[in-house]
Amino acid sequence: MENHTSILINELKKLLSGGGAHVGLTEALANLNLEQISQKPQNLPYSIWQLAEHIRIAQWDMLEFSKDGNHQSPKWPDEYWPIETAPENEEAWNKTISGIEKDLLEFIELIETENLYNEIPHGQGQTLLREALQIADHNAYHIAEIVVIRRLIGAWKS
Repeated sequence: MENHTSILINELKKLLSGGGAHVGLTEALANLNLEQISQKPQNLPYSIWQLAEHIRIAQWDMLEFSKDGNHQSPKWPDEYWPIETAPENEEAWNKTISGIEKDLLEFIELIETENLYNEIPHGQGQTLLREALQIADHNAYHIAEIVVIRRLIGAWKS
């Protein structure tokens, strides 16, 4: 059984890090300037900045929920989405990206050291495995939206 768990953890790490069957977040956000990340194409509700910040907030929330019984989630949906279409400056943009990366590394460390299958004591049946799959699924969904916006604004490689 232990070997199966280590195989699963390795696959989860690959899934969480992106790539494989789809573009990862690093590639989706590469080589963008503030003007590009702040554009909200016609009939789309979010800019790349808003999507990236939403990914950061939601992933942070799932990480904190997974490790802290006292964690209070942001109010849904208002506190999961920034109102502004653009970050204040390049430093704020870089802080979003580094926050996503830092929290993802911390979550990966959590799945490497804790039991994937035990219910989270303060949850309602959630496990680390479920949270890992939810982070991967949620991030992949919004990364695809980022790629679509990049295509619409002419900032994608193909």
